[in-house]
Amino acid sequence: MVAFLAPFSYLAFVHYPLDAALRRSILICGAMSLGGFVVVLRLVPVAARYLLRRGMWGKDINKRGLPMGEIRVPEALGIVVGIVYLVIAILFQHFNFTADSMWLVEYNAALASVCFMVLLGFIDDVLDVPWRVKLLLPTIAALPLLMAYAGGTSISIPKPLTSYVGVAVLELGSLYKLFMLLLAVFCTNSINIHAGLNGLEVGQTVIISAAVLIHNVMRIGSSTDIEAQQAHAFSIYLVLPFLTTSLALLAFNWYPSSVFVGDTYTYFAGMALAVVGILGHFSETLLLFFLPEVLNFLCSVPQLFKFVPCPRHRLPRFDPHTGLLTGTKDGNLVNIFLRIFGRCTERTLCIRLLIFQALSCLFCFWLRYMITGWYK
Repeated sequence: MVAFLAPFSYLAFVHYPLDAALRRSILICGAMSLGGFVVVLRLVPVAARYLLRRGMWGKDINKRGLPMGEIRVPEALGIVVGIVYLVIAILFQHFNFTADSMWLVEYNAALASVCFMVLLGFIDDVLDVPWRVKLLLPTIAALPLLMAYAGGTSISIPKPLTSYVGVAVLELGSLYKLFMLLLAVFCTNSINIHAGLNGLEVGQTVIISAAVLIHNVMRIGSSTDIEAQQAHAFSIYLVLPFLTTSLALLAFNWYPSSVFVGDTYTYFAGMALAVVGILGHFSETLLLFFLPEVLNFLCSVPQLFKFVPCPRHRLPRFDPHTGLLTGTKDGNLVNIFLRIFGRCTERTLCIRLLIFQALSCLFCFWLRYMITGWYK
């Protein structure tokens, strides 16, 4: 918790001279988020017992052949994080928004989309819907946000391309909402397919969330545009409780995992981050934070679209005698890392992938710094 929140806290309360009202709102949101962290820690073991009782459990394929591989692990524990997150985000409105706030409609629409995604993700965990149907679920969940969105629908043309396009700002109209929809579909499914290791789904999410927090406070501190500052503050209010509740879940999902997060969490996480990027108006930066997920998706395209055979679980082979994983020919980052760097344990492989995720976020910050003033 300290490691993930310390950089953001330093920037928000020491480095940048933020407005006193904004700092107060961040403190309130932070206090409620820490409360959510504690609540999730308490509720996950309780929910796990209920899910086991209802037969919602699975066995860890990457431990097959070991005693740990025969343990019934409760699934779909993302439902706990989703519910606690929504409660915190709803209660926070009382402390920060007035009845006539221009942000209130979009804030509630964002929560409606996240709530819809939690429900559909849990339905997927219960019914195990086909892959082609999974692509439609985020489309349905994004409808409240698309219908309520009243922000700008224009994009700034990169300066090197301005002379070719003829305008500095291009109005997209309905095409911008189509882009919002595609971003939501990509974010939810990209986290869902970059998975399969204890701690990987939640680990990549908390790293991206921490990067989003830092990006938001840096943009607020360096911008003089009031509307842009409000958009990034709006993003902070949504992502801060998401980070803390996800960290609590990571405590149970880290190797060796005592719970599985299920599609409930991966869909919920993807939609929450998509909403944050859309309403914070930094979709391009969000995609840079998602660089490993983008690469994983591109490598997975031949199998996802059935150009080549695609097994149900595109996981590496586990050797119970050595405890090491061996990469297969499946086109995802999990197997590609094993083919490049050699066999290793599941924990080591997950750490390597999370380091790659963190380095991608650092690369995004460096790239934004290098092209500031030249690109846009």
